Amino acid sequence: MNEKKVEYIELIYDLIFVYLVGRTNSLMHVVENGFFGIGIFEGYIISTIVILQIWNHSTLFINRYGRNGVAEHVFLFINMYLLYFIGINTQSDWGTGYIAYHVAWGLILINIGLQYLLQLRRFAVLCEEERKYIIGHAVLLFIQAVSVFALIPLFAAFGIAIPWLPVVIGFVGGFFNGRIHTDMSVNFEHLSERVMLYVVFTFGEMIVSLAEYFEGGFTVNTLYFSLFAFLIVAGLLISYGYLYNYVIDREQRTTGKLYMILHIFLIIALNNISIALEYMKNPEVGTLEKHIFIIISFFAYYIFLFAIGWHTREGCPPGKSVLVRTCVMSLAAAFLIVLFHDDPRVSIAVSAAYIYLMFVLIVQRWRPAKLLKCAENAEKT
Repeated sequence: MNEKKVEYIELIYDLIFVYLVGRTNSLMHVVENGFFGIGIFEGYIISTIVILQIWNHSTLFINRYGRNGVAEHVFLFINMYLLYFIGINTQSDWGTGYIAYHVAWGLILINIGLQYLLQLRRFAVLCEEERKYIIGHAVLLFIQAVSVFALIPLFAAFGIAIPWLPVVIGFVGGFFNGRIHTDMSVNFEHLSERVMLYVVFTFGEMIVSLAEYFEGGFTVNTLYFSLFAFLIVAGLLISYGYLYNYVIDREQRTTGKLYMILHIFLIIALNNISIALEYMKNPEVGTLEKHIFIIISFFAYYIFLFAIGWHTREGCPPGKSVLVRTCVMSLAAAFLIVLFHDDPRVSIAVSAAYIYLMFVLIVQRWRPAKLLKCAENAEKT
């Protein structure tokens, strides 16, 4: 497959998602009785998945049909404009923002669907499989858009908000599209780079939340907690970077569906860690609750990180002993963090130690894949 580079317009398009990540994370700043409510968390998860699905739809289209042309710029800028309405109306209580949010959401889906249909005119001759691929994606986007618009009168008349319905349609439709068009591979080198960039600005939000640990003057207490918090973020970052740089086979043939779905949940886990780090500095959040939340967020991050690590060359050993050690070490870390949840000096030190021990296990687990990839790169040069 021909090399496809990430274009300037794609990076500009991503900037609006930096804003959206901050908006969705802000929902979790509402604390009730020492922790966030179920309704708050549900709204946060749905809002996060909505923007990730929109980003995924756009990225998959650009990956296969993007030409960096004028029309493509226009469509992307229209979506950027509409995404502001999604961002500004991302609220813990829908209220009047519900309608504007869903109108913008539906129009974005139609926008991307129309881009697919335009490809039928762009190519004079299309193989039957390509035509089915284009029509299948366009139909999915239009069905999802219809489901979004259908929620507006339901909310206006009865006050019923079920934004998860279009999200489920998007997941199910994307799954079946992937099953039907198994031979329609993406340019995985471009796709993996685009996904990596989204992960990077998700880490950017985490770095912003880290700034709170440097408040309080140049004291021993500030130095202690800021250092360990920084080490936690750095350890999470290099763990993903190791897989991306040395393990992931970016030349593989794949539809990219599984890779993107796994990253949706990995990114949600990273957002949860950012929120958990903010909770650690918030005295209004229950001590035990916020420690349990950060443990669950760590576990989710590594579960999906390990799953993403399977996108490598065949023949790498399964590393069952490493996985067993990972489970034992994770349970031990969780026990110690909960045990010392009243002493933040101990809990943050245990968290940092856990992150770096996990990095060591990741290196052990995928060292054969790294050596194989480095050898192949050496042969090419």
